[in-house]
Amino acid sequence: MYKKVAITNRKLCTDLLEQIKRLDTSDFDYIVLREKDLSPEEYTALAKKSIKLSPKIILHNYVQACETLNYKKIHLPLDILRAEYSRVRNYEITGASIHSLAEAKEAEKLGATYVTASPIFRTKCKEDVEPKGLYWLKEICKGVSIPVYALGGINNINAQNCIEAGAEGVCMMSSAMTY
Repeated sequence: MYKKVAITNRKLCTDLLEQIKRLDTSDFDYIVLREKDLSPEEYTALAKKSIKLSPKIILHNYVQACETLNYKKIHLPLDILRAEYSRVRNYEITGASIHSLAEAKEAEKLGATYVTASPIFRTKCKEDVEPKGLYWLKEICKGVSIPVYALGGINNINAQNCIEAGAEGVCMMSSAMTY
C-alpha cells in the first residue's frame, strides 16, 4: 500500500476542524495544514487546534508557528526552505514543494525528508499550469533518495499510476476535503 497525504483547503469543506477529525481516523497518513492565506497569528491559532485533533498534522509555510507551538513537522515551498534551513534542519519532518529535478536534488541537500512533485495531472487548483506527467515523475523519483509524493490532479483512480512511476505516495486536496 502507498501513503496518502491530505492537503487542506478550508474553502472546500464545511468545517475544517471536523474534516481534520475525519481525516485523522481515515487511511490518510498525513494532513498538511495548507491555509497559507491566513495571517501568521490566525494560522498559528488554527495549527494549535489542529495539532490537538490529530498527530498526522504537518504545518505548512509558517516556520514561526512551528516555533511558537514547539512543533517539528513542516512542509515548505523550496524558497522558504532555502531561507529557513537553519531553523528547520533538525525537524522530525521537513517537506518541500518542487517542480524540477534540480529543485528535488536541492531540497534533499537542504535536509528535506520528502518532496512533493507537481503538478502531475491537470488540476482545478492550478488550471493555468501545464501538468508534468508520469514520465517526469519517474525521473524525479529516480533522481533523489528521499520519498517523493505526487501532487496535482491525483484521485483514487490515477494514484496507482503515480506509485508505479516510483512515488512513495500521493497528495490529494479535493477528495480529502470532501472525504
